[in-house]
Amino acid sequence: MTRLRDIRGCFEGVIPSIIATVDGEGMPNISYLSHVYYLDDDHVALSNQYFTKTAANTRTRGHAALILVDGISGRQYQLDITFLRAEAAGELFTRMAAHLKAMSSQQGMAEIMALRSADIYRVTSCIPVPCPDLEGETGPPAAPALDRLGAAARLAAVLGAAPEADSMIDLALEGLDRVFGFRQAMILVPDADGRRLTTLASRGYDSLGIGSEVPAGQGVIGIAADSRLPLRISDMSRGRRYAAAVGGALPVAPRSIPLPGLPEALSQMAVPMIHRGQMLGVLFVESPARFAFLQEDEDALALLAGQLAAGLRLHEAEARDAPGLAPAGTMEPPAPARRIRLRYYRYDDSVFIDEGYLIKGVPGRLLYHLIAIFLREGRQEFTNREIRLAPELRLPEVKDNLETRLILLRRRLEEHQAPLRLIRTGRGRLRLELDGQPTIDVVEDA
Repeated sequence: MTRLRDIRGCFEGVIPSIIATVDGEGMPNISYLSHVYYLDDDHVALSNQYFTKTAANTRTRGHAALILVDGISGRQYQLDITFLRAEAAGELFTRMAAHLKAMSSQQGMAEIMALRSADIYRVTSCIPVPCPDLEGETGPPAAPALDRLGAAARLAAVLGAAPEADSMIDLALEGLDRVFGFRQAMILVPDADGRRLTTLASRGYDSLGIGSEVPAGQGVIGIAADSRLPLRISDMSRGRRYAAAVGGALPVAPRSIPLPGLPEALSQMAVPMIHRGQMLGVLFVESPARFAFLQEDEDALALLAGQLAAGLRLHEAEARDAPGLAPAGTMEPPAPARRIRLRYYRYDDSVFIDEGYLIKGVPGRLLYHLIAIFLREGRQEFTNREIRLAPELRLPEVKDNLETRLILLRRRLEEHQAPLRLIRTGRGRLRLELDGQPTIDVVEDA
């Protein structure tokens, strides 16, 4: 019997499988399956969407036959399976439902292709189907040469030694490229209410897209964040690429930044960054090649995502505990060689600089706060602690992710080449630098 672990290419959902059953009267029934999921060497799970007849037959007879096609080699395998149970809740059901939603959303069928149950079967036989065109060729594809988990563990150690969250983020993206060959990658963090994810850093795209957003629950990134489970798509040619990352071909709204993305991505993988039950972000990679990411890559990315989440939380705590209760000293205001015109919309905390959109949400509120203090007091030095205590910022008392918001704001200012910058001057300290004299108009309504 062929081991299921050796034919993992059959479980990527690229080529539909075929299931054959027989009803109580002996009438055969054949259906296509969108996806068969590997559980272990003895078990598989089938996604049950429309299987009224198939589900009735398997529950009556208890047995079925499957034909699987390896999306990489083209080889086919016949499986004899025995029905065990149907699950309509739990991690497996959630994982399969998230994957189905991501795939069907590419075709605008996310609501139609709802998962009824994850049907669990025991595999009693697995044999290759003879195929003359493939005779003489080697068997199942060999495992990746790189020890993915070992490499991930070494990279995780590097991330753990990073002195700052900023450098940890850059090391993670550089390591994914250099060690794993994942050229295009992003790190996104959730906003305060968890309804959107914002790009904190990216690598391998024409633009960084710092501050671009993805709605939670939409596309590969949003669904992975919503389900808190890794999501991997090996062939997106049946749907389409970018729409899957953002949940549809959404037009760029006036107060938004285009999400970086490959124009013809065929593989995408998103892994939530979770620490002590809190979802702190999503690590995302994509590729123009099919089957760019295997199960070993998903396991490796999960390790790195966990390290990133723990690192962000640790650096956040260190910045929170850093000394600096007393307001920092003032500096000489810059020469008014240039007028920097800012406009702040209070209803969504969006900030524009010289008519160009910069940022919104908590980072926009932070920038307005710092500028307002500078205009009022002439002060350019700040501490995280005093920022955290400012009531007008409306930050949560615990887990406010202030350090991450400041990193996002700092990177967005750099990418925008804004005439003002945030410079980290020490743990929990920062300085506002300006290339001119700012003015700010506050707009109360939209």
